[in-house]
Amino acid sequence: MYKNILIYNSGGGLGDSIQLFPLILSLKNHFMQSNFHYLGAHENHFTAALRDYKISIKTLNLGIKFFGFRWWHFLKAKKELSHLEIKKFDLIIDLQSKLRNTIILRRLSHNDFYSSTYNFFFCSKKERYDYHDNITDMTLLNLEKFLKEKIKKVNFNLKNLDESFFNEAKRLLPKNKYIGFSLTQGNEYRKKSWPLEKFINLAKKVEKKNRIPVFFLEKSKKNLAEKIKNEIPNALFPELKSNLSGPGLVTALSSNLESAVSIDNGVMHMIGLTNIPMTVLFGPTNSKKFAPDQKNVKILDSNKMYGVKDINKITVDDVLETLNF
Repeated sequence: MYKNILIYNSGGGLGDSIQLFPLILSLKNHFMQSNFHYLGAHENHFTAALRDYKISIKTLNLGIKFFGFRWWHFLKAKKELSHLEIKKFDLIIDLQSKLRNTIILRRLSHNDFYSSTYNFFFCSKKERYDYHDNITDMTLLNLEKFLKEKIKKVNFNLKNLDESFFNEAKRLLPKNKYIGFSLTQGNEYRKKSWPLEKFINLAKKVEKKNRIPVFFLEKSKKNLAEKIKNEIPNALFPELKSNLSGPGLVTALSSNLESAVSIDNGVMHMIGLTNIPMTVLFGPTNSKKFAPDQKNVKILDSNKMYGVKDINKITVDDVLETLNF
């Protein structure tokens, strides 16, 4: 019996956390009597930006910023845990593969330890584990071997969101034949954006197919919205017309779309929770690793299509062909 289970995530973006929804829900469903704790190297989005999704998991606060990314954490980790109510974890699940981070994480007292680092060398139970691009699928399949138990995969249910979001979505997008677009990236460390002029040209072609372009832009992006509006007068910007805000609203709005087009960003994953048809554009990032895990996703990856990481090589017609009007 695992009373206390710790999940460690070194990813920093909203999308990284949303990708963990099925994993956390599956484990909580399997270990119903266990207490789940979350340790992130960055901000805990589950209790902040993503709280509308109601993914309940306790935060382990060691008071160490960017946990695992500095060697001095090795000396401090165990000492900090001694000040908390929990002195030892029954199971630690390491969701990253950096050697330094794993070595530091293992300093926390535990009985069992699962990690894919260094070809699963640090796992406390030796099995023939397998690698998989999808972190949830890989972890669940390997934990089945680790535990010698079957674990049922549980996906996020839209019913977790408050009805107020869907009421607002219906008010803002009351019709049908909406095509959603997400073109901004949250983290600027990689150039993942597709050119604005290509999004505008694509939206104009979508209009000719009797569809309504819907752009997902935060209230801070009003200048960008005006620029798009000058080119496409009938385009909609629902987030700018609402008193509500945040990922929960984006997901509710997305449920009213016919389909969506997005670059690799957090909004892509917010839309992906609805399982609507999506076309996602990749260049410098790994499409197998980061694309939403659903059947209705069509991936346009410049690496596979044109042999380069330059997402700009993807054409408007490439995207249009995937929409199947």
